[in-house]
Amino acid sequence: MRSATAGLRVLNAGANAAPLRNSRFPCLCDPRLVNNSSVLRRPRHGHIPIYPRFTHVRLASNASRDATPPQSEDPSTSSSSTPPSSAEDWEENPNFNIEKFSELPHTNFGVNQHMIINDEFKEALRQILWQFRAPIRYAFAYGSGVFPQSALNGRVPTEAEIKAIHPKAPLAVQRAQDGSPKMIDFIFGVTFTQHWHSLNLHQHRDHYSALGALGSGAVSYVQDSVGAGVYFNPYVVVNGILVKYGVVNLDTLCADLSEWQTLYLAGRLHKPVKILRDDARVRLANQINLLSALRTALLLLPPAFTERELYSTIAAISYLGDPRMRLPTENPHKVANIVDHNMSNFRRLYAPLIDTLPNAQFNDSRCTQRGWLDDADANLQLAQDMDPVRRGNMVRRLPKAFRERLYFQYQKQLAIPRGEFDRMMARTRDEDDAAAGGGFRRQQATDFERRIVDDDDPATLRKHVRHVIRQTINWPSTSQSLKGVLTSGVGRSLRYMGEKMAKFRQGRKTADEPEANTASKPASADGASETSTEKSTDAPSETSKDSEKKG
Repeated sequence: MRSATAGLRVLNAGANAAPLRNSRFPCLCDPRLVNNSSVLRRPRHGHIPIYPRFTHVRLASNASRDATPPQSEDPSTSSSSTPPSSAEDWEENPNFNIEKFSELPHTNFGVNQHMIINDEFKEALRQILWQFRAPIRYAFAYGSGVFPQSALNGRVPTEAEIKAIHPKAPLAVQRAQDGSPKMIDFIFGVTFTQHWHSLNLHQHRDHYSALGALGSGAVSYVQDSVGAGVYFNPYVVVNGILVKYGVVNLDTLCADLSEWQTLYLAGRLHKPVKILRDDARVRLANQINLLSALRTALLLLPPAFTERELYSTIAAISYLGDPRMRLPTENPHKVANIVDHNMSNFRRLYAPLIDTLPNAQFNDSRCTQRGWLDDADANLQLAQDMDPVRRGNMVRRLPKAFRERLYFQYQKQLAIPRGEFDRMMARTRDEDDAAAGGGFRRQQATDFERRIVDDDDPATLRKHVRHVIRQTINWPSTSQSLKGVLTSGVGRSLRYMGEKMAKFRQGRKTADEPEANTASKPASADGASETSTEKSTDAPSETSKDSEKKG
Protein backbone atom coordinates (compact mmCIF):
# COMPACT_ATOMS: atom_id res chain seq x y z
CA MET A 1 0.00 0.00 0.00
CA ARG A 2 1.39 3.37 -0.94
CA SER A 3 1.99 6.08 1.59
CA ALA A 4 -0.09 9.24 1.73
CA THR A 5 2.81 11.20 0.24
CA ALA A 6 3.11 8.81 -2.66
CA GLY A 7 -0.62 8.99 -3.23
CA LEU A 8 -0.49 12.77 -3.37
CA ARG A 9 2.30 12.58 -5.94
CA VAL A 10 -0.01 10.49 -8.11
CA LEU A 11 -2.74 13.07 -7.66
CA ASN A 12 -0.53 15.89 -8.83
CA ALA A 13 1.07 14.01 -11.68
CA GLY A 14 -0.55 16.22 -14.27
CA ALA A 15 -2.50 19.42 -14.69
CA ASN A 16 -5.89 19.27 -13.03
CA ALA A 17 -5.31 15.62 -12.14
CA ALA A 18 -7.13 15.69 -8.80
CA PRO A 19 -9.83 13.06 -9.18
CA LEU A 20 -12.32 14.68 -6.82
CA ARG A 21 -13.04 18.19 -5.63
CA ASN A 22 -11.56 18.97 -2.20
CA SER A 23 -10.67 15.33 -1.61
CA ARG A 24 -9.22 15.12 1.88
CA PHE A 25 -7.45 11.83 1.26
CA PRO A 26 -5.08 10.64 -1.46
CA CYS A 27 -6.71 8.60 -4.20
CA LEU A 28 -4.69 6.26 -6.35
CA CYS A 29 -5.37 6.24 -10.06
CA ASP A 30 -3.40 3.03 -10.46
CA PRO A 31 -4.38 0.92 -13.48
CA ARG A 32 -3.20 -2.21 -11.65
CA LEU A 33 -5.98 -1.75 -9.10
CA VAL A 34 -8.75 -1.76 -11.69
CA ASN A 35 -10.23 -5.25 -12.01
CA ASN A 36 -10.94 -4.96 -15.71
CA SER A 37 -8.09 -4.24 -18.09
CA SER A 38 -10.48 -3.19 -20.83
CA VAL A 39 -10.96 0.18 -19.20
CA LEU A 40 -7.46 1.09 -20.31
CA ARG A 41 -8.32 0.83 -23.98
CA ARG A 42 -8.53 4.28 -25.48
CA PRO A 43 -12.14 5.12 -26.43
CA ARG A 44 -12.93 6.84 -29.71
CA HIS A 45 -12.96 10.32 -28.25
CA GLY A 46 -9.48 9.93 -26.74
CA HIS A 47 -10.42 10.13 -23.06
CA ILE A 48 -9.08 7.35 -20.83
CA PRO A 49 -11.17 7.12 -17.66
CA ILE A 50 -9.38 5.37 -14.81
CA TYR A 51 -11.29 4.66 -11.64
CA PRO A 52 -9.73 6.30 -8.57
CA ARG A 53 -9.04 4.12 -5.56
CA PHE A 54 -8.79 5.19 -1.96
CA THR A 55 -5.74 4.36 0.10
CA HIS A 56 -7.00 6.24 3.12
CA VAL A 57 -10.52 7.12 4.19
CA ARG A 58 -11.60 9.70 6.69
CA LEU A 59 -12.89 7.94 9.79
CA ALA A 60 -15.08 9.20 12.59
CA SER A 61 -12.03 9.11 14.85
CA ASN A 62 -10.87 12.16 12.92
CA ALA A 63 -14.08 13.99 13.81
CA SER A 64 -12.37 16.08 16.46
CA ARG A 65 -10.01 17.41 13.84
CA ASP A 66 -12.82 18.08 11.36
CA ALA A 67 -15.44 19.34 13.80
CA THR A 68 -14.29 22.97 13.83
CA PRO A 69 -11.98 23.46 10.87
CA PRO A 70 -10.68 26.91 9.97
CA GLN A 71 -13.46 28.72 8.16
CA SER A 72 -11.30 29.47 5.17
CA GLU A 73 -10.51 25.79 4.66
CA ASP A 74 -13.95 24.23 5.05
CA PRO A 75 -15.99 24.23 1.85
CA SER A 76 -19.19 24.04 3.83
CA THR A 77 -18.60 27.10 5.99
CA SER A 78 -16.16 29.23 4.05
CA SER A 79 -17.24 32.78 3.31
CA SER A 80 -14.25 33.71 1.22
CA SER A 81 -15.14 35.90 -1.75
CA THR A 82 -12.17 34.74 -3.80
CA PRO A 83 -13.32 32.56 -6.68
CA PRO A 84 -11.63 29.17 -6.56
CA SER A 85 -10.13 27.44 -9.56
CA SER A 86 -12.32 25.72 -12.13
CA ALA A 87 -11.59 22.38 -10.48
CA GLU A 88 -12.90 23.75 -7.19
CA ASP A 89 -16.06 25.65 -8.10
CA TRP A 90 -17.64 23.30 -10.61
CA GLU A 91 -20.66 22.61 -8.42
CA GLU A 92 -21.38 26.23 -7.47
CA ASN A 93 -20.71 27.51 -10.97
CA PRO A 94 -21.24 24.66 -13.44
CA ASN A 95 -20.60 25.36 -17.10
CA PHE A 96 -23.24 23.45 -19.05
CA ASN A 97 -21.96 24.82 -22.35
CA ILE A 98 -19.01 22.45 -22.46
CA GLU A 99 -18.64 20.14 -25.44
CA LYS A 100 -15.38 18.29 -24.78
CA PHE A 101 -14.22 16.04 -21.96
CA SER A 102 -11.11 18.20 -21.70
CA GLU A 103 -13.37 21.04 -20.51
CA LEU A 104 -14.48 19.11 -17.42
CA PRO A 105 -13.05 20.33 -14.09
CA HIS A 106 -10.29 17.71 -14.06
CA THR A 107 -9.04 14.63 -15.87
CA ASN A 108 -10.81 11.95 -13.83
CA PHE A 109 -13.97 13.93 -13.20
CA GLY A 110 -17.04 11.70 -13.01
CA VAL A 111 -15.34 8.36 -13.61
CA ASN A 112 -17.23 7.05 -10.58
CA GLN A 113 -20.28 7.00 -12.87
CA HIS A 114 -18.79 4.20 -14.98
CA MET A 115 -19.60 0.69 -13.78
CA ILE A 116 -17.51 -2.33 -14.72
CA ILE A 117 -19.33 -5.20 -16.42
CA ASN A 118 -18.22 -8.19 -18.44
CA ASP A 119 -16.34 -7.11 -21.59
CA GLU A 120 -18.31 -9.31 -23.98
CA PHE A 121 -21.64 -8.25 -22.49
CA LYS A 122 -20.61 -4.61 -22.73
CA GLU A 123 -19.68 -5.05 -26.38
CA ALA A 124 -23.02 -6.72 -27.12
CA LEU A 125 -24.80 -3.71 -25.60
CA ARG A 126 -22.67 -1.27 -27.58
CA GLN A 127 -23.36 -3.08 -30.82
CA ILE A 128 -27.05 -2.34 -30.30
CA LEU A 129 -26.32 1.39 -30.49
CA TRP A 130 -24.65 0.98 -33.87
CA GLN A 131 -27.90 -0.36 -35.33
CA PHE A 132 -29.36 3.17 -35.16
CA ARG A 133 -28.41 5.58 -37.93
CA ALA A 134 -29.92 8.49 -36.03
CA PRO A 135 -27.15 10.09 -33.91
CA ILE A 136 -27.10 9.08 -30.24
CA ARG A 137 -25.00 11.46 -28.15
CA TYR A 138 -25.44 9.79 -24.77
CA ALA A 139 -26.65 6.30 -23.90
CA PHE A 140 -26.87 4.03 -20.90
CA ALA A 141 -28.34 0.61 -20.14
CA TYR A 142 -30.03 0.05 -16.82
CA GLY A 143 -32.35 -2.19 -14.85
CA SER A 144 -32.46 -5.86 -13.96
CA GLY A 145 -31.49 -6.88 -17.48
CA VAL A 146 -28.03 -5.41 -16.88
CA PHE A 147 -27.55 -5.38 -13.10
CA PRO A 148 -28.87 -8.36 -11.11
CA GLN A 149 -31.69 -7.84 -8.64
CA SER A 150 -31.69 -11.41 -7.38
CA ALA A 151 -29.09 -13.96 -6.35
CA LEU A 152 -27.22 -15.64 -9.19
CA ASN A 153 -28.28 -19.28 -9.45
CA GLY A 154 -26.15 -20.60 -12.30
CA ARG A 155 -29.24 -22.09 -13.91
CA VAL A 156 -29.07 -22.80 -17.64
CA PRO A 157 -32.35 -21.81 -19.32
CA THR A 158 -33.80 -23.89 -22.10
CA GLU A 159 -33.59 -22.69 -25.67
CA ALA A 160 -37.35 -22.11 -25.67
CA GLU A 161 -37.10 -19.92 -22.54
CA ILE A 162 -34.38 -17.82 -24.12
CA LYS A 163 -36.18 -17.40 -27.43
CA ALA A 164 -39.36 -16.39 -25.65
CA ILE A 165 -37.48 -13.21 -24.66
CA HIS A 166 -34.46 -12.88 -26.95
CA PRO A 167 -34.97 -14.46 -30.40
CA LYS A 168 -31.23 -14.79 -30.99
CA ALA A 169 -29.32 -13.50 -27.99
CA PRO A 170 -25.50 -13.62 -28.02
CA LEU A 171 -23.94 -15.97 -25.47
CA ALA A 172 -22.58 -12.96 -23.57
CA VAL A 173 -26.12 -11.73 -22.92
CA GLN A 174 -27.30 -15.19 -21.87
CA ARG A 175 -24.43 -15.57 -19.41
CA ALA A 176 -24.85 -12.07 -17.99
CA GLN A 177 -28.55 -12.67 -17.31
CA ASP A 178 -27.76 -15.97 -15.56
CA GLY A 179 -30.63 -18.15 -16.62
CA SER A 180 -33.30 -15.43 -16.32
CA PRO A 181 -33.68 -13.77 -19.73
CA LYS A 182 -34.96 -10.20 -19.42
CA MET A 183 -35.63 -7.28 -21.73
CA ILE A 184 -32.75 -4.79 -21.61
CA ASP A 185 -33.60 -1.13 -21.00
CA PHE A 186 -31.78 1.80 -22.61
CA ILE A 187 -31.98 5.59 -22.51
CA PHE A 188 -30.75 7.51 -25.58
CA GLY A 189 -29.85 11.19 -25.24
CA VAL A 190 -30.24 13.10 -28.52
CA THR A 191 -29.65 16.69 -29.61
CA PHE A 192 -32.61 17.33 -31.93
CA THR A 193 -35.69 15.33 -31.02
CA GLN A 194 -37.76 15.68 -34.20
CA HIS A 195 -34.78 15.13 -36.49
CA TRP A 196 -33.82 12.00 -34.55
CA HIS A 197 -37.31 10.51 -34.79
CA SER A 198 -37.51 11.41 -38.47
CA LEU A 199 -34.38 9.38 -39.17
CA ASN A 200 -35.42 6.56 -36.87
CA LEU A 201 -38.94 6.31 -38.30
CA HIS A 202 -37.41 5.92 -41.75
CA GLN A 203 -35.12 3.12 -40.54
CA HIS A 204 -37.20 1.47 -37.81
CA ARG A 205 -40.87 2.19 -38.45
CA ASP A 206 -41.75 -1.13 -36.79
CA HIS A 207 -40.39 0.16 -33.46
CA TYR A 208 -43.24 2.67 -33.19
CA SER A 209 -46.92 2.35 -32.42
CA ALA A 210 -49.64 3.78 -34.67
CA LEU A 211 -48.54 7.22 -33.48
CA GLY A 212 -45.56 6.89 -35.78
CA ALA A 213 -47.90 7.12 -38.78
CA LEU A 214 -48.45 10.79 -37.90
CA GLY A 215 -44.78 11.54 -38.49
CA SER A 216 -41.82 12.77 -36.48
CA GLY A 217 -43.52 16.05 -35.60
CA ALA A 218 -46.32 14.31 -33.70
CA VAL A 219 -43.90 11.87 -32.07
CA SER A 220 -41.56 14.61 -30.86
CA TYR A 221 -44.48 16.74 -29.65
CA VAL A 222 -45.81 13.89 -27.52
CA GLN A 223 -42.31 13.20 -26.22
CA ASP A 224 -41.50 16.75 -25.18
CA SER A 225 -44.94 17.93 -24.06
CA VAL A 226 -46.31 15.04 -22.01
CA GLY A 227 -44.87 13.39 -18.92
CA ALA A 228 -41.15 13.57 -18.19
CA GLY A 229 -39.98 14.24 -21.76
CA VAL A 230 -39.11 10.63 -22.65
CA TYR A 231 -40.45 8.57 -25.56
CA PHE A 232 -40.24 4.80 -25.01
CA ASN A 233 -40.28 2.10 -27.66
CA PRO A 234 -40.59 -1.22 -25.78
CA TYR A 235 -40.41 -4.82 -26.96
CA VAL A 236 -38.31 -4.28 -30.04
CA VAL A 237 -35.67 -6.74 -31.19
CA VAL A 238 -32.21 -5.44 -32.09
CA ASN A 239 -29.37 -7.85 -32.90
CA GLY A 240 -31.54 -10.70 -31.65
CA ILE A 241 -31.98 -9.03 -28.23
CA LEU A 242 -35.28 -7.78 -26.84
CA VAL A 243 -34.85 -4.16 -25.76
CA LYS A 244 -36.78 -1.12 -24.65
CA TYR A 245 -35.29 2.27 -25.42
CA GLY A 246 -36.32 5.71 -24.28
CA VAL A 247 -35.40 8.84 -26.23
CA VAL A 248 -34.80 12.13 -24.42
CA ASN A 249 -33.49 15.50 -25.48
CA LEU A 250 -30.12 16.26 -23.90
CA ASP A 251 -31.38 19.63 -22.61
CA THR A 252 -34.29 17.90 -20.85
CA LEU A 253 -31.94 15.31 -19.37
CA CYS A 254 -29.43 17.86 -18.08
CA ALA A 255 -32.18 20.04 -16.60
CA ASP A 256 -33.62 17.13 -14.66
CA LEU A 257 -30.19 16.02 -13.46
CA SER A 258 -29.18 19.46 -12.23
CA GLU A 259 -32.53 20.85 -10.98
CA TRP A 260 -34.67 17.76 -10.25
CA GLN A 261 -37.61 19.10 -12.23
CA THR A 262 -39.26 15.67 -12.43
CA LEU A 263 -36.70 13.25 -10.92
CA TYR A 264 -37.80 10.78 -13.60
CA LEU A 265 -34.43 10.36 -15.28
CA ALA A 266 -32.36 11.78 -12.43
CA GLY A 267 -33.77 9.04 -10.20
CA ARG A 268 -32.76 6.32 -12.64
CA LEU A 269 -29.21 7.64 -12.57
CA HIS A 270 -29.13 7.58 -8.76
CA LYS A 271 -28.62 3.85 -9.17
CA PRO A 272 -25.82 2.04 -11.02
CA VAL A 273 -26.20 2.16 -14.80
CA LYS A 274 -23.89 1.14 -17.60
CA ILE A 275 -22.92 4.20 -19.62
CA LEU A 276 -22.26 3.08 -23.18
CA ARG A 277 -21.78 6.43 -24.87
CA ASP A 278 -20.76 9.40 -22.76
CA ASP A 279 -21.20 13.15 -23.10
CA ALA A 280 -19.23 15.76 -21.16
CA ARG A 281 -22.21 17.97 -20.37
CA VAL A 282 -24.29 15.05 -19.09
CA ARG A 283 -21.40 13.76 -17.01
CA LEU A 284 -21.14 17.15 -15.31
CA ALA A 285 -24.90 17.36 -14.69
CA ASN A 286 -25.03 13.79 -13.40
CA GLN A 287 -22.23 14.43 -10.91
CA ILE A 288 -24.37 17.24 -9.49
CA ASN A 289 -27.33 14.84 -9.48
CA LEU A 290 -25.40 12.22 -7.50
CA LEU A 291 -24.22 14.76 -4.94
CA SER A 292 -27.80 15.98 -4.56
CA ALA A 293 -29.02 12.43 -3.97
CA LEU A 294 -26.32 11.94 -1.34
CA ARG A 295 -27.25 15.17 0.46
CA THR A 296 -30.95 14.36 0.36
CA ALA A 297 -30.29 10.93 1.85
CA LEU A 298 -28.19 12.47 4.63
CA LEU A 299 -31.10 14.77 5.51
CA LEU A 300 -33.26 11.65 5.89
CA LEU A 301 -30.76 9.64 7.94
CA PRO A 302 -29.73 9.75 11.63
CA PRO A 303 -26.20 10.61 12.86
CA ALA A 304 -24.97 7.01 12.49
CA PHE A 305 -26.03 4.63 9.74
CA THR A 306 -24.77 1.85 7.50
CA GLU A 307 -23.90 1.77 3.83
CA ARG A 308 -26.96 -0.34 3.12
CA GLU A 309 -29.19 2.24 4.80
CA LEU A 310 -27.55 5.04 2.83
CA TYR A 311 -27.83 3.32 -0.55
CA SER A 312 -31.38 2.14 0.19
CA THR A 313 -32.38 5.70 1.03
CA ILE A 314 -30.85 6.96 -2.22
CA ALA A 315 -32.38 4.19 -4.35
CA ALA A 316 -35.80 4.78 -2.77
CA ILE A 317 -35.93 8.45 -3.77
CA SER A 318 -37.20 7.76 -7.27
CA TYR A 319 -39.84 5.30 -6.03
CA LEU A 320 -41.39 7.43 -3.27
CA GLY A 321 -43.80 9.16 -5.63
CA ASP A 322 -44.03 6.45 -8.28
CA PRO A 323 -47.68 5.37 -8.62
CA ARG A 324 -46.58 1.87 -9.61
CA MET A 325 -45.34 1.28 -6.06
CA ARG A 326 -48.87 1.87 -4.74
CA LEU A 327 -50.42 -0.54 -7.23
CA PRO A 328 -49.85 -4.27 -7.76
CA THR A 329 -47.54 -3.47 -10.67
CA GLU A 330 -44.08 -3.58 -9.09
CA ASN A 331 -42.11 -5.84 -6.78
CA PRO A 332 -42.68 -4.35 -3.30
CA HIS A 333 -39.11 -5.25 -2.36
CA LYS A 334 -37.55 -3.69 -5.44
CA VAL A 335 -35.32 -1.23 -3.55
CA ALA A 336 -33.93 -3.91 -1.25
CA ASN A 337 -33.27 -6.20 -4.23
CA ILE A 338 -31.43 -3.46 -6.12
CA VAL A 339 -29.19 -2.51 -3.20
CA ASP A 340 -28.51 -5.97 -1.79
CA HIS A 341 -27.22 -7.29 -5.11
CA ASN A 342 -25.28 -4.18 -6.16
CA MET A 343 -23.47 -3.02 -3.02
CA SER A 344 -20.07 -2.76 -4.68
CA ASN A 345 -21.53 -0.78 -7.59
CA PHE A 346 -23.26 1.66 -5.24
CA ARG A 347 -19.95 2.03 -3.40
CA ARG A 348 -18.14 2.83 -6.65
CA LEU A 349 -20.77 5.45 -7.36
CA TYR A 350 -20.93 7.20 -3.98
CA ALA A 351 -17.79 6.48 -1.93
CA PRO A 352 -15.74 9.07 -3.88
CA LEU A 353 -18.48 11.66 -3.30
CA ILE A 354 -18.70 10.92 0.43
CA ASP A 355 -15.00 11.73 0.56
CA THR A 356 -15.68 15.25 -0.73
CA LEU A 357 -18.29 16.16 1.88
CA PRO A 358 -17.05 17.80 5.11
CA ASN A 359 -19.96 16.51 7.21
CA ALA A 360 -20.02 12.78 6.39
CA GLN A 361 -17.40 10.08 6.74
CA PHE A 362 -16.91 6.35 6.98
CA ASN A 363 -16.74 5.10 10.56
CA ASP A 364 -15.26 1.69 9.89
CA SER A 365 -11.70 0.43 10.09
CA ARG A 366 -12.33 -1.89 7.13
CA CYS A 367 -11.97 1.15 4.87
CA THR A 368 -8.21 0.92 5.33
CA GLN A 369 -8.07 -2.61 3.94
CA ARG A 370 -7.06 -3.21 0.36
CA GLY A 371 -9.95 -4.20 -1.89
CA TRP A 372 -12.72 -2.91 0.38
CA LEU A 373 -14.38 -1.08 -2.50
CA ASP A 374 -15.10 -4.35 -4.30
CA ASP A 375 -16.27 -6.34 -1.27
CA ALA A 376 -19.91 -7.02 -2.12
CA ASP A 377 -20.58 -8.50 1.32
CA ALA A 378 -19.31 -5.52 3.31
CA ASN A 379 -21.80 -3.16 4.95
CA LEU A 380 -19.67 -0.41 6.44
CA GLN A 381 -20.61 2.08 9.14
CA LEU A 382 -20.85 5.82 8.44
CA ALA A 383 -21.46 8.94 10.51
CA GLN A 384 -22.55 12.48 9.75
CA ASP A 385 -22.22 15.81 11.55
CA MET A 386 -25.65 17.10 12.60
CA ASP A 387 -24.43 20.69 13.05
CA PRO A 388 -27.24 23.04 11.86
CA VAL A 389 -24.85 25.19 9.82
CA ARG A 390 -23.56 22.29 7.78
CA ARG A 391 -26.97 20.70 7.38
CA GLY A 392 -28.34 24.10 6.41
CA ASN A 393 -25.66 24.30 3.74
CA MET A 394 -26.85 20.95 2.40
CA VAL A 395 -30.39 22.30 2.11
CA ARG A 396 -29.10 25.42 0.33
CA ARG A 397 -27.26 23.25 -2.19
CA LEU A 398 -30.18 21.00 -3.08
CA PRO A 399 -31.33 21.18 -6.72
CA LYS A 400 -33.12 24.43 -7.50
CA ALA A 401 -36.63 23.17 -8.35
CA PHE A 402 -36.62 20.67 -5.50
CA ARG A 403 -35.28 23.22 -2.99
CA GLU A 404 -37.97 25.77 -3.82
CA ARG A 405 -40.70 23.19 -3.20
CA LEU A 406 -39.14 22.42 0.19
CA TYR A 407 -38.99 26.13 1.04
CA PHE A 408 -42.69 26.43 0.29
CA GLN A 409 -43.50 23.62 2.74
CA TYR A 410 -41.70 25.49 5.51
CA GLN A 411 -43.22 28.80 4.52
CA LYS A 412 -46.59 27.25 5.34
CA GLN A 413 -45.37 25.57 8.53
CA LEU A 414 -43.58 28.65 9.90
CA ALA A 415 -46.36 31.01 8.75
CA ILE A 416 -43.89 33.33 7.01
CA PRO A 417 -45.72 36.30 5.46
CA ARG A 418 -45.96 36.00 1.69
CA GLY A 419 -44.13 39.27 1.03
CA GLU A 420 -41.18 38.28 3.21
CA PHE A 421 -41.08 34.83 1.64
CA ASP A 422 -41.09 36.29 -1.88
CA ARG A 423 -38.17 38.59 -1.01
CA MET A 424 -36.22 35.67 0.38
CA MET A 425 -36.85 33.62 -2.76
CA ALA A 426 -35.77 36.57 -4.92
CA ARG A 427 -32.45 36.78 -3.06
CA THR A 428 -31.95 33.05 -3.56
CA ARG A 429 -32.62 33.33 -7.28
CA ASP A 430 -30.22 36.28 -7.53
CA GLU A 431 -27.46 34.09 -6.10
CA ASP A 432 -28.29 31.31 -8.56
CA ASP A 433 -28.35 33.76 -11.48
CA ALA A 434 -25.01 35.25 -10.40
CA ALA A 435 -23.43 31.82 -10.46
CA ALA A 436 -25.01 30.97 -13.81
CA GLY A 437 -23.73 34.25 -15.22
CA GLY A 438 -20.14 33.38 -14.48
CA GLY A 439 -19.84 35.10 -11.12
CA PHE A 440 -19.14 33.28 -7.92
CA ARG A 441 -20.90 33.32 -4.61
CA ARG A 442 -20.58 30.24 -2.48
CA GLN A 443 -23.97 28.86 -1.49
CA GLN A 444 -24.16 29.36 2.27
CA ALA A 445 -27.11 28.61 4.52
CA THR A 446 -29.19 31.59 5.62
CA ASP A 447 -31.12 31.79 8.87
CA PHE A 448 -34.07 30.25 7.05
CA GLU A 449 -32.17 27.09 6.04
CA ARG A 450 -30.80 26.78 9.57
CA ARG A 451 -34.33 27.03 10.96
CA ILE A 452 -35.36 24.23 8.62
CA VAL A 453 -32.73 21.79 9.91
CA ASP A 454 -32.69 22.95 13.55
CA ASP A 455 -36.22 21.78 14.32
CA ASP A 456 -36.74 20.20 17.74
CA ASP A 457 -38.26 17.17 16.03
CA PRO A 458 -35.94 15.75 13.31
CA ALA A 459 -38.87 13.79 11.93
CA THR A 460 -40.41 17.06 10.68
CA LEU A 461 -37.64 17.65 8.15
CA ARG A 462 -37.77 14.04 7.02
CA LYS A 463 -41.52 14.28 6.56
CA HIS A 464 -41.26 17.43 4.45
CA VAL A 465 -38.39 16.07 2.33
CA ARG A 466 -40.37 12.91 1.58
CA HIS A 467 -43.44 14.98 0.76
CA VAL A 468 -41.48 17.10 -1.72
CA ILE A 469 -40.00 13.97 -3.31
CA ARG A 470 -43.49 12.55 -3.81
CA GLN A 471 -44.73 15.91 -5.08
CA THR A 472 -41.88 16.11 -7.59
CA ILE A 473 -42.26 12.58 -8.94
CA ASN A 474 -45.97 11.84 -8.74
CA TRP A 475 -47.44 13.68 -11.72
CA PRO A 476 -44.53 13.27 -14.20
CA SER A 477 -44.38 9.56 -13.44
CA THR A 478 -48.16 9.14 -13.65
CA SER A 479 -48.48 11.07 -16.91
CA GLN A 480 -45.46 9.26 -18.35
CA SER A 481 -47.14 5.93 -17.58
CA LEU A 482 -50.37 7.08 -19.22
CA LYS A 483 -48.40 8.32 -22.23
CA GLY A 484 -47.02 4.81 -22.58
CA VAL A 485 -50.38 3.55 -23.83
CA LEU A 486 -50.14 6.05 -26.71
CA THR A 487 -46.46 5.60 -27.52
CA SER A 488 -46.25 1.84 -27.03
CA GLY A 489 -49.66 0.81 -28.27
CA VAL A 490 -52.35 -1.10 -26.41
CA GLY A 491 -50.87 -4.56 -27.01
CA ARG A 492 -47.40 -3.73 -25.77
CA SER A 493 -48.80 -1.76 -22.83
CA LEU A 494 -50.91 -4.74 -21.70
CA ARG A 495 -47.90 -7.02 -22.02
CA TYR A 496 -45.78 -4.63 -19.96
CA MET A 497 -48.49 -4.34 -17.30
CA GLY A 498 -48.82 -8.12 -17.13
CA GLU A 499 -45.09 -8.56 -16.57
CA LYS A 500 -45.05 -5.91 -13.85
CA MET A 501 -47.97 -7.58 -12.06
CA ALA A 502 -46.14 -10.90 -12.27
CA LYS A 503 -43.13 -9.27 -10.59
CA PHE A 504 -45.41 -7.95 -7.86
CA ARG A 505 -46.83 -11.42 -7.21
CA GLN A 506 -43.37 -12.97 -7.23
CA GLY A 507 -42.14 -10.37 -4.75
CA ARG A 508 -45.06 -11.03 -2.41
CA LYS A 509 -44.56 -14.77 -2.73
CA THR A 510 -40.87 -14.47 -1.87
CA ALA A 511 -41.72 -12.37 1.17
CA ASP A 512 -44.50 -14.72 2.30
CA GLU A 513 -42.30 -17.83 2.30
CA PRO A 514 -40.14 -16.86 5.32
CA GLU A 515 -43.23 -15.50 7.08
CA ALA A 516 -44.99 -18.85 6.69
CA ASN A 517 -42.01 -20.60 8.26
CA THR A 518 -42.20 -18.38 11.33
CA ALA A 519 -45.98 -17.94 11.56
CA SER A 520 -46.14 -19.71 14.91
CA LYS A 521 -43.60 -17.37 16.49
CA PRO A 522 -44.80 -14.31 18.47
CA ALA A 523 -42.30 -12.14 16.64
CA SER A 524 -44.16 -12.44 13.33
CA ALA A 525 -46.59 -9.57 13.63
CA ASP A 526 -49.48 -9.02 11.25
CA GLY A 527 -48.82 -6.71 8.38
CA ALA A 528 -45.13 -7.65 8.09
CA SER A 529 -45.42 -7.48 4.35
CA GLU A 530 -46.72 -3.93 4.47
CA THR A 531 -43.93 -2.91 6.82
CA SER A 532 -41.39 -4.43 4.49
CA THR A 533 -42.85 -2.59 1.55
CA GLU A 534 -42.76 0.70 3.39
CA LYS A 535 -39.13 0.20 4.35
CA SER A 536 -38.23 -0.71 0.81
CA THR A 537 -39.66 2.48 -0.65
CA ASP A 538 -39.25 4.90 2.23
CA ALA A 539 -35.76 3.71 3.15
CA PRO A 540 -34.42 3.42 6.72
CA SER A 541 -34.54 7.07 7.63
CA GLU A 542 -34.79 6.52 11.29
CA THR A 543 -32.07 4.48 12.50
CA SER A 544 -14.58 5.47 -17.06
CA LYS A 545 -13.44 3.29 -17.64
CA ASP A 546 -15.12 3.02 -20.94
CA SER A 547 -16.75 5.92 -22.77
CA GLU A 548 -17.71 6.20 -26.40
CA LYS A 549 -18.99 9.22 -28.24
CA LYS A 550 -20.89 9.34 -31.48
CA GLY A 551 -21.63 12.60 -33.28
